[in-house]
Amino acid sequence: MSFPPLNEQMDAIRRGTAEIIPEDHLVQKIEKSLKTNKPLNVKLGCDPSKPDLHLGHSVVLRKLRQFQDLGHQATLIVGDFTGMIGDPSGRSKTRPHLTLEETRKNGQSYFEQATKILSTKKIQMLYNSEWLGNMSFSDVIRLASKYTVARMLERDDFERRYKSGEPISIHEFLYPLAQAMDSVAVEADIELGGTDQKFNLLVGRDIQREYGLEPQVAITLPILRGTDGVEKMSKTLDNCIGISDSPKEIYGRTLSIPDKLIYDYYVLTTDLPLADLRKINEQLNSPSTNPRDLKRRLARELVRMYHNSEAANRAEDEFDRVHIRKAQPEEIPEVDIAMEDGKISIIRLLTETRLATSNSDARRLIDQGGVSVDGRRITDPNSLIELTVSVVLQVGKRHFVRVGKAPRGAKK
Repeated sequence: MSFPPLNEQMDAIRRGTAEIIPEDHLVQKIEKSLKTNKPLNVKLGCDPSKPDLHLGHSVVLRKLRQFQDLGHQATLIVGDFTGMIGDPSGRSKTRPHLTLEETRKNGQSYFEQATKILSTKKIQMLYNSEWLGNMSFSDVIRLASKYTVARMLERDDFERRYKSGEPISIHEFLYPLAQAMDSVAVEADIELGGTDQKFNLLVGRDIQREYGLEPQVAITLPILRGTDGVEKMSKTLDNCIGISDSPKEIYGRTLSIPDKLIYDYYVLTTDLPLADLRKINEQLNSPSTNPRDLKRRLARELVRMYHNSEAANRAEDEFDRVHIRKAQPEEIPEVDIAMEDGKISIIRLLTETRLATSNSDARRLIDQGGVSVDGRRITDPNSLIELTVSVVLQVGKRHFVRVGKAPRGAKK
């Protein structure tokens, strides 16, 4: 097997990373790999609690892909057992517990989406219930004896909760130890994670040492902020760009990111060469540059990565058609609503088409000026809409539905 030289590997690995702990150990591991012609085992644990992957997840997945491209082995560990505990990292309260069946199902979905980024070669997917589920209570006690409560309370989220008097369950202390046992079980050379996983990754180093193994190198990646420019990218906060989203959604949501995040997104979510990144950085610092042009390029690049170039061009054309030329999309989903007469309240229309989650949400959308019918903005939440012919209902800039009246007695 042929590996790139040390300097080339280190340059690729350093790109976009927050920390390499410790970097000199990584150099030693790569030198040994080159000497023995043996790939390093690079571990990534995946959280099966939410199987929908977005660009925030892609940051660490793309780093794992870089290791694959350098010739190393990727080990993707689905935390089906630890998912039943719930990772407390960065949380002020515990996560809800999942069943083993739920974690397995979510883990499979995670893997299917992750392979949009990862190569299916040089990868193994394992479930940590294979070893954690076989540990006896005496095994757990021996493991717990290898770490102190004082060390656990050094973690930021535990420290905050302890000082504020919020409860911390004993089982939460077991989570980083269980994750560390994953590193022991697969004899990981390197473990990847977001900066919020730093504590867990370092516990892995300590526990590997306790079990007579060479400690792994911990590599942390920045947390990608969402399209709101403030919070961590999250589906719950609706500030995410999903890697399985349609080309139209990826393109439109990318254009909504704040200008201050453009360079971060280029660095953390694309494969553009360093020379291109330097040029983009220069353009962003030039008063003659319109940041929107760079966002359009970024949007095309992301659609190309997760779909193809043709889809990227179509998404851009569709965006221009709707948002610049103010025309309707070429393809609009159709919904028929069963009703007694030809009129329907705008509130019901929004909820029936699922463009609003509730009556209060519908009123909020109307108050914000985000609702129109056939191009006419609706400002009165008591408005009645004539459905003797179909109408185009629009919410915001991207959501369109063509609504018609279903025959009497038909199911909606």
